[in-house]
Amino acid sequence: MRVLTLVSAAAGLAALGLVAVIAWPVGSVPAPIELTGDSQRGAYLARAGGCIACHTNWDEGGPPLAGGAPLETRFGTFHPPNLTMSASAGMGNWTITQFARAVRQGVSPDGASYYPTFPYAFYANLTDQDIADLWAAFQTVPAVDTPAPDNEVPFPFDQRWGLKLWRAAFLPAPRTEPVEGKSDPWNQGRWLVEGVTHCGACHTPRNIAGARVMAQKFTGADALPGQDKSPAITPDALAENGWTRDDLAYALQSGIMPNGDTFGGGMGEVVRHGTSFLTDADRRAIATYLLDEDG
Repeated sequence: MRVLTLVSAAAGLAALGLVAVIAWPVGSVPAPIELTGDSQRGAYLARAGGCIACHTNWDEGGPPLAGGAPLETRFGTFHPPNLTMSASAGMGNWTITQFARAVRQGVSPDGASYYPTFPYAFYANLTDQDIADLWAAFQTVPAVDTPAPDNEVPFPFDQRWGLKLWRAAFLPAPRTEPVEGKSDPWNQGRWLVEGVTHCGACHTPRNIAGARVMAQKFTGADALPGQDKSPAITPDALAENGWTRDDLAYALQSGIMPNGDTFGGGMGEVVRHGTSFLTDADRRAIATYLLDEDG
């Protein structure tokens, strides 16, 4: 009888714990942003951040930002959502505060956690001005009233409340702050690589829970969406493979590697829809940081 009582008590506590997790709110309400946004700079950040690359279905000739090609992962298939100004299918009814919370915290307007296929962990240090600029840019995107398909995620990964536990265990803060003693280009590269361009999202291996293994940052990954792979981009690995700062900056513009071959797969898309639009200075800053060559 005592055993049954203990089991019942344990089950009750477990149920209460589950209810508490489900009810546990994530994120926080951002302070109001009343800055005037620069749509041109916002469009630049959207390119750098992969918004246009990921949320446009280029293979099917889809409208810009109306929803991207499906991402096939071991947890299921994720469909990047519509980011146009459609009131019914996109962000047309959002406020800038809701946008800021989504981008920097990974929390939707209804308070649900976004799946980490959305690299919000890298955007957490975007400033209010960055958010205002991005929001101004998105206001210029024509509405497309076709919603992206729902994610195809099996149980238990379809239970978004479980993402609260994932966030608590695996969500690191981006390290984009300037490092004293380093040059401005190196620190600009750090801000880009560790933040908005989120290089580590694809070039860092992930554990069984899909979180980045930070002790192996930039050492490459073998389980990217679509069975793609990425090489190591640590300073040592790049140097061993003969990369120079000029080579890397040029490759980020053209997609052409030092041996004359071209980037393929996901990296080809990153260049085509993202880094090729960056300034020469920013591409060189990325190369400076990745190779850890100051000056």
